[in-house]
Amino acid sequence: MSWGSLVLESGKVFQGQFMGQKESVGEVVFNTSHSGYEEMATDPSYYNQILVMTAPMQGNYGESNEVWESENIWIKGFVCLEIQQSTRESSWQQKLNANGCPVFHEVDTRKLVLHLREQGTVWGALVNGVDEASIARGQEMIAQNKASSSQDWTQKVCTSEPYTLEGKDKLGPKVAMIDFGCKKNILRELQKRSREIKVFPSTVAASEILQWDPNAVFLSNGPGDPSFVDQGTETVKELLGKKYIFGICMGHQVLARALGGRTYKLKFGHRGSNHPIRDSITNTIYMSAQNHGYAVDEKSMPSDIEVTHLNLNDNVVSGIKCERLSCASVQFHPESHPGPHDAAKIFEHFAQQARQC
Repeated sequence: MSWGSLVLESGKVFQGQFMGQKESVGEVVFNTSHSGYEEMATDPSYYNQILVMTAPMQGNYGESNEVWESENIWIKGFVCLEIQQSTRESSWQQKLNANGCPVFHEVDTRKLVLHLREQGTVWGALVNGVDEASIARGQEMIAQNKASSSQDWTQKVCTSEPYTLEGKDKLGPKVAMIDFGCKKNILRELQKRSREIKVFPSTVAASEILQWDPNAVFLSNGPGDPSFVDQGTETVKELLGKKYIFGICMGHQVLARALGGRTYKLKFGHRGSNHPIRDSITNTIYMSAQNHGYAVDEKSMPSDIEVTHLNLNDNVVSGIKCERLSCASVQFHPESHPGPHDAAKIFEHFAQQARQC
């Protein structure tokens, strides 16, 4: 452990304790959840991002591979006020470092998050050192890596080959999943309500899905800018009206683009487990888990697209549906992990719709 720097492209530099053998660079984002650090770190939606935790204590309940949401740690750095590193317990810090992810703690996360709220999501570099040469190295790392933001990140995290999962409901629907960076708990929730699931990479052609002949198509979450997910969007566009389609987060954004809408980058994104949602379908309000940096522009949507969910913090579109083309989506995580389970009933709604197809 030594003193290091979090260098931001905005010009701001934060100092703290650097732990790990590897320096890193990525988008700097913050999450307001009080628990669930493992689920976040292994969520593919965090690909190429340095994760700042607003809750002060991290690593204080240890770690377990059983709660991982994928097979990898995707974050490029873990930033917090304090991480557990006592003689009794330091397993989370050790697990991060063993997977090539640096830890940066004893940093003023309140000041850092206020800066991110003001400046918006910026790129940053975690470097081992506080001298001018280290800071200059961080700035160079940002310049060299920021260009990767103009790529389709879903292709970096999705499955390379299709695979099939057996469902637990023998009377349930047959579901095709387009994997843009899927969390395991989405698959677990679908397995409870389906007879069979086949997971396809984000580059899959519509013809391959139609040949498998599912009852419905599910679009998963995933990382990056949806405006660069052209291949996935074209596939969904070809499937519209042929199969019932439902999307989550990146899947929501891809569906909106396939329907003719546009997306835009939020100033500092929605990441946390306490986002209130107004659901006009069930006429209820519930708390949701969210993790996204982009949103759907309501004004860009065709007239036959209905906005079904709103984020009550800022009125961002959080759900849409189109009766004519038999599709719907939400801009939050009903599968939780971490977060509240209030919205899990959305999976039951999906299964009911899929059974009718």
